[in-house]
Amino acid sequence: AQRQGTPLSDHEYHWFFTSLRAAQRARAACLIRLLYGCQNPLVRRLDEYENHGVIPAGPICSEMPGFPFFTDFCAFSLYRCTRKMYFIKV
Repeated sequence: AQRQGTPLSDHEYHWFFTSLRAAQRARAACLIRLLYGCQNPLVRRLDEYENHGVIPAGPICSEMPGFPFFTDFCAFSLYRCTRKMYFIKV
């Protein structure tokens, strides 16, 4: 079992995004995030699932070259949505 608040493993990420793999589904999830914000219950459930039950608090680092730091998980997720980089991990 993974520690709460840690990112998913590569295998878990693959499984997590399988349901969102179709571009239309990923765009729909991002649209909900953009329209209702990170506090939306559905968005929070997805964020918690992506991080083993706990949404990381505070600043986070990413594996993205040239953009390694975000103020919080919401900013990171919004960045992924706007750039259509759904599979980038923290």
